[in-house]
Amino acid sequence: MKKTALAALLAFTLAAPAFAALAPGAIAPQINAPAYLAGAPFQFDLDAALKKGPVVLYFFPAAHTSGCNLEAHLFAEAADQFKAQGATLIGITAGNVDQLAAFSTETEHCSGKFPVAADVGGKIAHDYQSVLALKPDWSDRTSYVIAPDHKVILAYTAMDPTKHVDQTLNALEAWRATHPA
Repeated sequence: MKKTALAALLAFTLAAPAFAALAPGAIAPQINAPAYLAGAPFQFDLDAALKKGPVVLYFFPAAHTSGCNLEAHLFAEAADQFKAQGATLIGITAGNVDQLAAFSTETEHCSGKFPVAADVGGKIAHDYQSVLALKPDWSDRTSYVIAPDHKVILAYTAMDPTKHVDQTLNALEAWRATHPA
């Protein structure tokens, strides 16, 4: 019995993210990364995106994995809500980056509604303190809302992919209430 409990605790600890995301108020590091929107490649530049308004940046461990597929689908379903708030939505991963072009087009994932960026080698995840404990070269599941002045409004880390859309939309709506377009 004790061995089973210890094994379960160890497995949970190894699978858990690092939980060291950038704190609200921190300055979000610049990102310049290869990305795909509906299969078309482009270079994502955080500075350029922030000139248009806030950015919702969500890290996910790897394309074409069950939790990440669900999370991308949920963000795709809410893409118009983010757009209505004047926000740029982008997913970013260090896992399975060779599959991002397809992932960005598939209806069960991004549906071409928002871009996904490749974090080759996990450098961006490290800069954002969003590293998966079990696989330090992959990103964990952390969502950020970043204001146009580069300040982090929200950092939400949870391996459960079902709450990230609500958390980011709520933070964005609260920020928008004090910063009308």
